[in-house]
Amino acid sequence: MKKMLTGILSASMLSLVLAGCGSSDKTQEGAAGEAAKGEPQKLVISTWGFSEDFFRKEIYEPFEKEHNVKIVLEIGNNAERLNKIRQGSSDVDLIYLSDYYAQQGIDSGVFEKIDRSRIPNLNQIYDIAKAPLGEDYGPAYTIGQFGIAYNPKLVTTEIKDWKDLWSPELAGKLTLPNITSTTGPMILDSASMVAGSAEFNEDQAFAKMKEANKGVVKYYDKTSEYVNMFSQEEIAVGPIMEMYFKDIQAAVPEAVFVAPASGGYAVMNTVNIVKGSKNKQLAEDFINYQLSKEVQEKTAKAKVDSPVNTSVELTAEEAKGVTYGEETVNKLRKLDMKFVNEHSKAWIDRWNREITQ
Repeated sequence: MKKMLTGILSASMLSLVLAGCGSSDKTQEGAAGEAAKGEPQKLVISTWGFSEDFFRKEIYEPFEKEHNVKIVLEIGNNAERLNKIRQGSSDVDLIYLSDYYAQQGIDSGVFEKIDRSRIPNLNQIYDIAKAPLGEDYGPAYTIGQFGIAYNPKLVTTEIKDWKDLWSPELAGKLTLPNITSTTGPMILDSASMVAGSAEFNEDQAFAKMKEANKGVVKYYDKTSEYVNMFSQEEIAVGPIMEMYFKDIQAAVPEAVFVAPASGGYAVMNTVNIVKGSKNKQLAEDFINYQLSKEVQEKTAKAKVDSPVNTSVELTAEEAKGVTYGEETVNKLRKLDMKFVNEHSKAWIDRWNREITQ
């Protein structure tokens, strides 16, 4: 952001009972084969709780069978799970975090450096996803788009870009994310851009946010707040992540999602190996598996995660509600999360004084 801020079946433990009489050779051979596999390794994954049934059946179980692994989950939000890692009160091997929190983990020194030579599927994903926080750390396994949704029944002007959020017509119809939310710094960056700054300018961004403040019904912290306001027609327009648009459209079928002309923002979820993990190579195998066409296609078609593997092919219907395609991904604006983390406290303080006082 120095330049526009842009630039997750249990594997059963086997007890072998060999009967001395009446056992067929085939039965004994099968039991011996199972014994050779040994007790499964445990791989602890820290992740969010959404779509847990899908992930267990479609993603984790095949990996467990292939690698003789028992996957154990630690569930929670970004902040809770990262804090457990920082405090050393967890035996997590792999952790899923948004890029904003993953950068904090890097700054805290709680991640292992990955061996990219053991993750060949990195060569199959979008460049923006390969090393979003540096070559030493984990990739983004999904990229969502932060764009704009609006209700054309309540807004007469067509919404095409970020600057349209500042239209006087939207006064009393607009919601924006709070600065403390994952996408808060993105709306601040867009304000700087709309103000005409070629590079991020904090003063211009806050001045522009003051202008928008006049028409904001509420600064939302949770997506559920947004969806509720939109469905009740308390708002007509506001920025939101594309992955949640299906919830909006279920309530308001005529709703429209816009990929802003000047570029939406990349919302990246990453996977990293926790420092001190005794299963580093197994964790790297899992990252490689996570990036495979098979897994990426499953999660995309289930509309759980947007794919980063460029070999995934979706029909127009399958692509609805996911961020898909090279043209779309290449246009996304990416925040410098190190810069964001360095300035977030000051921005929150200033936001509370000048915007939401």
